[in-house]
Amino acid sequence: MIHLIIGAGAAGITAAKTLRELDSDAAIIMISADEFVHSRCMLHKYISAERNEKTLSFVSDHFFEENDIMWMNKTYVNHVDTASQEVELQDGTHMFYDKLLIATGANSIIPPIGHFKESKNVFGLRNLSDAQQISNLSASANRILIVGSGLVGMDAAYAFLEMHKNVTIIEMADRILPTQLDATAGKAYQKLFEQHGCKFILGKKASETIQNKDGNIEAVILDDGTKIECDLIIVAAGVCPAVACVDNTDIATERFIIVDDFLQTSDKNIYAAGDVTGLSAIWPNAMKQGQIAAYNMCGKKVQYLDQYAMKNTMNFYGLTTLSLGRGIADENDKVIICEDANNYKKAILKDGCLSHIMLQGNIDYSGIYQFLIKNKIKLHLDKTDIFHLSFADFYKIDKTGQYTYQ
Repeated sequence: MIHLIIGAGAAGITAAKTLRELDSDAAIIMISADEFVHSRCMLHKYISAERNEKTLSFVSDHFFEENDIMWMNKTYVNHVDTASQEVELQDGTHMFYDKLLIATGANSIIPPIGHFKESKNVFGLRNLSDAQQISNLSASANRILIVGSGLVGMDAAYAFLEMHKNVTIIEMADRILPTQLDATAGKAYQKLFEQHGCKFILGKKASETIQNKDGNIEAVILDDGTKIECDLIIVAAGVCPAVACVDNTDIATERFIIVDDFLQTSDKNIYAAGDVTGLSAIWPNAMKQGQIAAYNMCGKKVQYLDQYAMKNTMNFYGLTTLSLGRGIADENDKVIICEDANNYKKAILKDGCLSHIMLQGNIDYSGIYQFLIKNKIKLHLDKTDIFHLSFADFYKIDKTGQYTYQ
């Protein structure tokens, strides 16, 4: 068997490792545009020089040799030919596969604002190649403009503040981290960042740009006419699944590659995992998808059940926050808030079940909440305090005398 994997991120690497565990004789080939295996969660630490290409890696130094995996790095896939079961590389080479896994991840979205798309000093922050270019330019850049205050934008801001750069963040919403946090929790981080010199412009968006003769943007004009001078721009305005290799094929796509419960695409020999599937944007789920895809590529039917992906954790300047579930309360939902000098806690219950929990400050013993949300456990709040639960509260003894969860 020849197993071919496109992409060397969390999903691709986990799939390759699992394939080798399942089949000691199969040929496993990995193709990736990246030169180094790296954790995209840590890219901001590369910018601040806390990590380098080697310490960004999440595999051992000899991972590919130890697992007898052929890795073709710095290699681009142009097209997947489903009829001949081949992928065409950028240099025209064709590679045959028996089973193919597409784990190409996602790309940063650079909006069509002014000269954003063609300027030399505008970057997303999705891959190590982005971080390398940013790092090269940041040595001579002092005025950093970040468009978007999601986790990627805030990570980038943190890195530049550690380098004592002048950082300004533009956010369309009226608060920072708008998809992860509510106004109260977001304000706590905004205050910390402002104490370290960060400037925020909320409820505004970039409208026009001023580009110099060198092809760099030197100022951005907001929709209210405000002019912000800058040397370097990081766009953290979302991502889109990297599906270009399956364009003009019979593989079913929407904005992402469509997979079934076994992570199989509309082609029986092709699977997909990670961000390219649109299933999840978090690291543990991508790894799980890679593992499940590998089992199915080897003919072992295993269903992917864990499609719960609404989880965010963050820690800036010593303040830790965990957010689980959909943080929006509908009309008939019950919202419970508990706040003291060191902690902010918020829970949303829908039809008696926990749908969202946010803990800012102390997040110890929080594993119970993901269990409750995923399994839609009914809660009896007249008997329990939502913010002081443990797994012990859900033990019972079944008819055989065994311990089980309610």
